Amino acid sequence: MKRTYLVIALALLMGVITLAAIANRTELVLASRATSVSSEPLAGGTDALLLSCMDYRLTDEIPDYMQNHLHMKKKYDYVILAGASLGVNNTKYPNWGKTFWEHLDTAIALHGIHEVIIMDHRNCGAYKLLLGKDFPAEANAVQLKEETEVHRQQLDTLAKTIHEKYPNLEVSTLLMGLDGDVEEMGHIAGKAGEKH
Repeated sequence: MKRTYLVIALALLMGVITLAAIANRTELVLASRATSVSSEPLAGGTDALLLSCMDYRLTDEIPDYMQNHLHMKKKYDYVILAGASLGVNNTKYPNWGKTFWEHLDTAIALHGIHEVIIMDHRNCGAYKLLLGKDFPAEANAVQLKEETEVHRQQLDTLAKTIHEKYPNLEVSTLLMGLDGDVEEMGHIAGKAGEKH
């Protein structure tokens, strides 16, 4: 009799363990190119995707600019990569670029965005790390000009690539100073009236 109770108890225990394992199992999640099941976005209200750097010195200035200068409070998706445009373009960490493109696909599919805003910033550590370009925070006029041109190259490269892949998207490129001042670097208009 005791043996029967022991077998039943063990069977119940094994059942509970099996059910708990099934209910709490973790599975490998594979990222793939986002696709929309219809031609219409799944949700609305988002105008743009913003790409900026991860620099902790600008965590207040970037949302302030988006809200108070571009009037886009709660109207943009946000991707953060070290170096912003350089983060996407670099070859040392190619998965950063892949991540950006997958997020862009997702922003189009889910939110129907019509613009990409790329915001680099001055005195960016990623430019030193990935390009060996160390631009000081207190730069002189010659250094500022060189820094602007290096950022312009990265911003233009990414903007052109985005526009080639998604000709209907507008692309704006910006360069933010550590004081929060923003310089517009370029703008590519999307093809009006066409779907993404």
